[in-house]
Amino acid sequence: MKPLTILVVAALALGSCAQLPTVHAASTGSARSEVLVAWNQRVLSIAEAEDAFLTLKGVRTAAMMHIAMHDALNAIRRRYAGYACNTAAADADPVAAVAQAAYEVAVDQYPAQRALLEDDLQRWLDPVADGPRKREAIALGHACAATILGKRRNDGWDRKSEYRWHPMGPGVYAEFHEHSGTPQGFVFGAGWAAVTPFILHSPGQFRSPPPPAIDSDEYTRAYDEVKELGRYESASRTPDQTHLAMWWKDFAENSQNRLARQLVTDEPTDPWVAARMFALLNMSIMDGYISVFDNKFLYNHWRPYTAIRWAENDGNPRTVAEPRWNNTHRHTYAFPSYPSAHGTVCAAAMTVFADAFGDDRAFTMATRAVDSAGPMSPKLAMVPSTRSFDSFRSAAMECAMSRLYLGIHFRYDSIEGNRLGRRIGEYALANALTPATAAR
Repeated sequence: MKPLTILVVAALALGSCAQLPTVHAASTGSARSEVLVAWNQRVLSIAEAEDAFLTLKGVRTAAMMHIAMHDALNAIRRRYAGYACNTAAADADPVAAVAQAAYEVAVDQYPAQRALLEDDLQRWLDPVADGPRKREAIALGHACAATILGKRRNDGWDRKSEYRWHPMGPGVYAEFHEHSGTPQGFVFGAGWAAVTPFILHSPGQFRSPPPPAIDSDEYTRAYDEVKELGRYESASRTPDQTHLAMWWKDFAENSQNRLARQLVTDEPTDPWVAARMFALLNMSIMDGYISVFDNKFLYNHWRPYTAIRWAENDGNPRTVAEPRWNNTHRHTYAFPSYPSAHGTVCAAAMTVFADAFGDDRAFTMATRAVDSAGPMSPKLAMVPSTRSFDSFRSAAMECAMSRLYLGIHFRYDSIEGNRLGRRIGEYALANALTPATAAR
């Protein structure tokens, strides 16, 4: 499975990767957090340029990289349980160790960027004095990277998976290639349901309940709601609802890592806490995608675009069809609806943030531009570019509900996605990278 690679165009050439500022590393707490931020920014920038986050490669790489960095740091001073590399190297230099760990994972996954990544590595290694501490740190970083890369070598992240189309019927996912902009017969993400999770025992560990029956009151209310609030140029949707619908379109692995860098930079964060947070964040996002796509392809539930245009045939006399209906951004993603993937991964990420910074922490988040419709469509500037929140939990719910106002999900898709994501985030916090005194 290499989804949508046919849509990745030359405009995403890696020369457009953002250049990181020159760093002057020293073995201090602030510098150790800075190295985490810098490598996160670099890898996410490379990932976006390569495939626009249309595969799991970027978030998988970020998860492996931050695991290696976390494990290297905790080999020097054990504050949290390791994930894959549980060695001890108390005399190693922390900055050199985590920089080497990050480099080894990044260059393994993006070998074409070796020169760029080697330059980044030297920015962190050069200020560290030559000697046993530096040599031990480089060996430690290499070992921790090799361990996690080996552990994930056959995890199936790019496995091909065939999708079996079902006969058209009430509630059944149907093709709409003219609206998704994908080739006829294409379905996105079917293979994601079979990837080995980082923390969950299996993709189906957290099974969502079935979506509402098409002839139920709950479905009828959700149908009428998205038909009105999610329609193109809706007269009922408020300007703020329209803004948040578009503003939240950025893929979660991009927006949530950007927020993580902001939080760590704005509020000087203990490097051990920051390293754990980055690792848990990206593992939770990855496992969130795996879990939600497992649920999506189990239930194979239709999108509002199909439901509203085909309602005359849905067996529910209370749903009124609108054959020419279109949604807010005139695009629907080519995979089943229930639950919302965006709602799931946002909630998983925000649960990790709440653990690290406290849920009641107010913050402002920036998204400067989004796709105007589907992937590869012209960018639309967000005005304003920021939204403010009084808690991570409220931000997660707004993220989920944005898909209703965008017209690509029913309310129950969003609510269940938010619930599923919180379960995944809470499970990750309780079962991975636990405080050393609580480590099993």
